[in-house]
Amino acid sequence: MACEQPRDSQPTCLIIQGESGQSSRHRRLFWNLRQRWKLLGLFEIDKEHEFYRLTCDLKQGLKQAIQESIRNDTTIEFADEDYSAKITQGHEGFVMRTYAGPVFSYFRQSLGVSEESFMRSLSCSEFYLQFISNSKSKADFFLTNDKRFFLKTQTKREAHLMLQILRRYLQHFQLYPHSLLVKILGVYSITYAQNKKKYFIIMQSVFFPDERITSRYDIKGCKVSRWTEPEPEGSRVLQVFKDCNFEGHVICLDQQRAWLLRQMELDSRFLQQLNVIDYSLLVGFQPLHADEKKQSWSFANLIVRTKRSVNGAARPTASNTASVPGTVDGEEDSSEMDEGGTGLMGSQEMTPADQIPMKKLKAQLSTVSDTSEIIAQNRRLLPNYKNALHVVDGPEQRYFVGIIDIFTVYGLRKRLEHLWKSVRFPGQEFSTVSPLYYSRRFCHWVESHTV
Repeated sequence: MACEQPRDSQPTCLIIQGESGQSSRHRRLFWNLRQRWKLLGLFEIDKEHEFYRLTCDLKQGLKQAIQESIRNDTTIEFADEDYSAKITQGHEGFVMRTYAGPVFSYFRQSLGVSEESFMRSLSCSEFYLQFISNSKSKADFFLTNDKRFFLKTQTKREAHLMLQILRRYLQHFQLYPHSLLVKILGVYSITYAQNKKKYFIIMQSVFFPDERITSRYDIKGCKVSRWTEPEPEGSRVLQVFKDCNFEGHVICLDQQRAWLLRQMELDSRFLQQLNVIDYSLLVGFQPLHADEKKQSWSFANLIVRTKRSVNGAARPTASNTASVPGTVDGEEDSSEMDEGGTGLMGSQEMTPADQIPMKKLKAQLSTVSDTSEIIAQNRRLLPNYKNALHVVDGPEQRYFVGIIDIFTVYGLRKRLEHLWKSVRFPGQEFSTVSPLYYSRRFCHWVESHTV
């Protein structure tokens, strides 16, 4: 069914009027607005911003929390209490609490994010940035000034859900180190006197670095309410478009397509097992420069990419999680999805062209005795680029890809919402469906929009 697009939508304009005595103030206001527009949809949380005090306190609290992590040895064997650990630190005017600190510290280091660099980004002297989203969520989004990490406010239920699934979440990354799931790097809360506790998570930004990204999409695989009205031509406002806006476009991956389809199957199956729906696939487009196309398959670059793809960052060890990234404990056949034993997208045989990256990877694996392990983990030849786990290069475009918003459980409330939407939108595709159906539809969208 065709996507419904809003009609007669007009951009909202801000008109500033005033008397001559206010002209200087208006000029300053206009200059500040112009500077903010240069950030493309991101606004500096300066001293005049409503969240200035909150972000300053977050910087102070997070700096002390991470310093505590640095002082502790993360190369430990996790016990059950590490997953439920709470560290409370008092500050002037507020209290900061860190949840499952040792476990998240391990995960950050397994991704190659050192505690020192994590602390520098989160406690830097420059202003945090506020991301204005067209999402229906009531959450607030903050971005570190270097744009590496997102801070997102969470409900108590969402924060507790993350802690409940943390062990399984880490196991998934250990089984599939190149997963496209959003990298959640910490859960915290901040409490002021006589105020309700505010929970938040810290995530790696999928769209990093973002300087050359030309378009961004948030995909759910359905069509109801999945259209964003484009800004007027020439606007510098950052927009994240949706499914209906994507019509007529394709993701051209060539040799990387088979890998992406397989990884989408693995990640969405994991979310289905968690009884989660309403997650999104973020996709960012960035044209490749001519030198980047040539350099990608140079011999020297292949060596660097192979080492990164096989070895990754130095990792601490942890028991009570399947095994560290790079190993696979016995797992059931990952191609089986339901009782019939059929994968989400049926049989996905790799063509000779699809196998070229793996052949090149195998040729460089002089230090790896069993390449079947690499294949079982669905590893790929990572690009020699920042944020490599979320970057997939095609022949002409670089794509930033990641699965976000993984905290909506298909419980009683969502089941009732499904019934209501079935009556409200008969025969149409909407987001509130069963986890199994959502997962299959999600993968089908990727399969039908990639070449």
